[in-house]
Amino acid sequence: PHLVALNPRLAAELGLDPATLAGPAGVQALTGNAVPEGARPLASVYSGHQFGVWAGQLGDGRAILLGEADTAAGPQEFQLKGSGRTPYSRMGDGRAVLRSSIREFLGSEAMHGLGIPTTRALMLTGSPAPVIREEVESAAVVTRVAPSFIRFGHFEHFASRGQEAELRTLADFVIDRFYPGCREGDTLGGNPYARLLAQVSERTAALVAQWQAVGFCHGVMNTDNMSILGLTIDYGPFQFMDAFDPRHICNHSDTQGRYAFARQPDVAYWNLFCLAQALMTLIGEEEIALAALETYKNAFPQALQARLRAKLGLEGEAEGDVALMEGLFQQLAQDHVDHTIFWRRLSAHVAGGPVDPVRDLFLDRAGFDAWWRDFAGRLPADRAEAGARMLRTNPKFVLRNHVGELAIREARAGDFTRIQVLLDILHAPFDEHPGHDELAGFPPDWAQQIEISCSS
Repeated sequence: PHLVALNPRLAAELGLDPATLAGPAGVQALTGNAVPEGARPLASVYSGHQFGVWAGQLGDGRAILLGEADTAAGPQEFQLKGSGRTPYSRMGDGRAVLRSSIREFLGSEAMHGLGIPTTRALMLTGSPAPVIREEVESAAVVTRVAPSFIRFGHFEHFASRGQEAELRTLADFVIDRFYPGCREGDTLGGNPYARLLAQVSERTAALVAQWQAVGFCHGVMNTDNMSILGLTIDYGPFQFMDAFDPRHICNHSDTQGRYAFARQPDVAYWNLFCLAQALMTLIGEEEIALAALETYKNAFPQALQARLRAKLGLEGEAEGDVALMEGLFQQLAQDHVDHTIFWRRLSAHVAGGPVDPVRDLFLDRAGFDAWWRDFAGRLPADRAEAGARMLRTNPKFVLRNHVGELAIREARAGDFTRIQVLLDILHAPFDEHPGHDELAGFPPDWAQQIEISCSS
């Protein structure tokens, strides 16, 4: 194995020495060829619904948890993805390929830079070892870091097998470690498991609102890809949208469009409903479980509207805000306006720049002008300050598909420079980064031919 990329910023946050990680012993350990001192590697079993269909037992088919470590950032779990077969590989090779591993390494750190809850990526190693997917590719291993990798599917697994004792042990662990407040007070009948469901629902609502606000498509929101901590997890066929299209499907394998961009909020609720079913033997009363799920229905629209007000530089709430937002998204969808570029140009205009760069993004200029008049009337008196806030809210840089593809092509040729350059930029996506404007520009025509699927 060889080092492909290291995340020195995360290493510093964890109190780890980058030089040690990048050295021969670190590369061997974080490729899965040597067991670090004190580690107790394990693969965990879970089940889940995939594309809305019960898939039964799944599990860490190519992920190995090295263990939990006390770090400068608190207790964190370290996991290798792509290190080889496990008891749950289901006839697979347990490997990951360089292509998808680069996408996960950069994608998770791009989300962190945007302030969106996510698993993190510490290191990426590669190898000339062949891995067969649609074609023969080279192997890679990502070291992922998170407080926990527990998923909805872990609960579904024990519930589906009638293993109530194991289910209770898991739920109690999650409550005691991450949601201790669930054992206090008398809301939801004082039921700690219902309150766990409500807390997870609230975190999930906040997470998906952030996805929708930034134009992020997860691509494969199966229940086994949903974090119990409300983290973005499992970067497979994800995408940051270019042209805004509510019906956009980023996953080539999603032939029915179940995980289209506009459907993500409803799918999240569906997945929470599956979690509620798994917890029913612990919650006991259906009415209490449904009341806990209502948390999502209330929290998501509030969280999304708050995000959109921030993107628009608006202060407080006013009658007509929802109509203003809906009108804007109708215009964006109608003219397939580039999502990230629109928000950044709008921010620059409110901060004092000209309006033409924003207006020129629309084919229906009259429609935009009408929306703009309504928007201008809603802006606070201090537009410069509003614009400054917008520039801190609407990123200049996201990990577009074609940008990631260029890094992948160069890495396949043995040049990993672009990965590290992108990592630095994506850690500060709201900054200007002079000299890198091409990474924030419109996608080239060939970007339309990039296909991403569940294969990795």
